Amino acid sequence: MKRYAVVIEQAEGNYSAYVPDLPGCVAVGDTLEEVETMIREAIAFHLEGMQLNGEPIPSPSSLCQYIEIPDVA
Repeated sequence: MKRYAVVIEQAEGNYSAYVPDLPGCVAVGDTLEEVETMIREAIAFHLEGMQLNGEPIPSPSSLCQYIEIPDVA
């Protein structure tokens, strides 16, 4: 099983998600739960398409980390 980093951004009225290791793999949803479901489906579809096209499946390589900074007055 592979674990890909997913970036989820809140926009006005919806959420969007993308996978840095899979360019072009994106999803949108009205709620956080919906966008999580949609990006899972998008990843599966994206990887299936790559496999059918004979393209190599990239290994996850992006790292995610939160960095704490002091509050700015």
